[in-house]
Amino acid sequence: MNDSIDPAIVAALLAVRDRAYAPYSHHPVGALVVSESGARYAGANVEVAHYKGICAEASAIAAMASAGERQLQEVWVIGPGRHLCTPCGDCRQRIREFATPETRIRVVDTEGRLLKAYDMEALLPDSFGPENLSPEALQD
Repeated sequence: MNDSIDPAIVAALLAVRDRAYAPYSHHPVGALVVSESGARYAGANVEVAHYKGICAEASAIAAMASAGERQLQEVWVIGPGRHLCTPCGDCRQRIREFATPETRIRVVDTEGRLLKAYDMEALLPDSFGPENLSPEALQD
C-alpha cells in the first residue's frame, strides 16, 4: 500500500476542515475523496440543531456522486487533533457503496501526518454491498 502524502491533499483537507460547521460538537472534520477519474472532491461536517448533521465523508461522497462519478479510489479524513478520527459506521457503509477492493482510506492528524491507512476489508470486514443485492446473489 502506497501511503505517501501529497501536500496538496493535506492543504485541501486543512482548508475544508477549517470550513466545517460544528457549533455543537466543536469537532470539525474534513474529508477528501479521489474518484476513479482522479478528480478530487472535498467535504466538511455540517451540524444542525437537531443533531442530525452530515459527516465530512458523506459530504465529499455526495459531491462526487453529484458530479456523476461512482467509484472511490482514495478517501482521506482529518480531524481536529492528533488522535485517530476514523469514519463512523454510517460513513464506512457509504464508502463501501462506492469502493473497490483497491480503495484506500487514510486518516491523518491535524498536522497532516498519516496515522493509519486501511483497505475496505480492514475498514468494514465482511461488509454488505451492492453485489449482495444482484439478481444472482438473491437466487443463492
